[in-house]
Amino acid sequence: MFREALELIKKFDTVIIHRHTNPDGDAIGSQVGLKHLIQTNYPDKKVYAVGDEAKRYSFMQDSVMDTVESETFANALSIVLDTSAKFLISDTRYTDAAATLRFDHHLFVEKICDVEVIDTSRESCCGLITAFALQSGWKFSPVAAQSLFTGMVTDSGRFRYDATTPETFRLAAMLLEQGFDINDVYSPLYADDFDMIKLRAQFVLEIKFTANNVAYIYTDKQRVEQLGVDTFTISRGMVGVMSDIRGVDNWVNFTETDQGVLCELRSKKYNINPIAVKYGGGGHQKASGATVPDRETAMKMLADLDAMCASQNN
Repeated sequence: MFREALELIKKFDTVIIHRHTNPDGDAIGSQVGLKHLIQTNYPDKKVYAVGDEAKRYSFMQDSVMDTVESETFANALSIVLDTSAKFLISDTRYTDAAATLRFDHHLFVEKICDVEVIDTSRESCCGLITAFALQSGWKFSPVAAQSLFTGMVTDSGRFRYDATTPETFRLAAMLLEQGFDINDVYSPLYADDFDMIKLRAQFVLEIKFTANNVAYIYTDKQRVEQLGVDTFTISRGMVGVMSDIRGVDNWVNFTETDQGVLCELRSKKYNINPIAVKYGGGGHQKASGATVPDRETAMKMLADLDAMCASQNN
């Protein structure tokens, strides 16, 4: 699976690395990690990372994106990471590259690149990149190792989600052996300003439940404007406040924006991905997302999640 990808990377003197928009720790971690892996093992290559700002993950080393002129793509390899659908890719100029390569761990939605390495058994794209680098015989710099470890931590929910395997821990241990301080990951990753802690408390008070115990929060545009924080913080950032409620197996966070209602779906037990796909989204079996046009459609999605719980409990 890795051989063709390795040969493609060896072939090009210029490599440009992409990932999805509104990046999470796995997107930034795999991007920065792969960039430093290639720079360490092929010092004569020019390697760039492109996309929108790291925002929440700007504490990560080398997370400021590079500026790349459009003509650079003509003779370059573009690598797309941690992305299941074309419309999610940050910096669409990957289509102008001489060749394209994708590494991803999401459920397959569509073919994006010339060569694709997809392994849905991995807890993170960072785990996939780590395995690829090991099999390729590459050396790991401390920055690469720390970046990849950060993505493994965030996408596995601190190694709690059931995609975590013995292999996950073996790779994580190997990364730790490269000499970075684990506190440089956990301290900035999980420390919050008091204002954010208060915001999370407000969202806890907004939780509602369907007849079959699907937890949900619905934040309309007026409320979003009142809160004064970006929609990503509200949508992706607050879905976790429902994750540890006893008796709740499925939960969803709805956030109204000018582009539609952002839907973050999660489950402890069930494959909720088909419901996300039904409404134009995708992701993982137990963590998926979609954007729907209006509240009415969002409530239909909620009804589908409720019906799933009803059928599973009977």
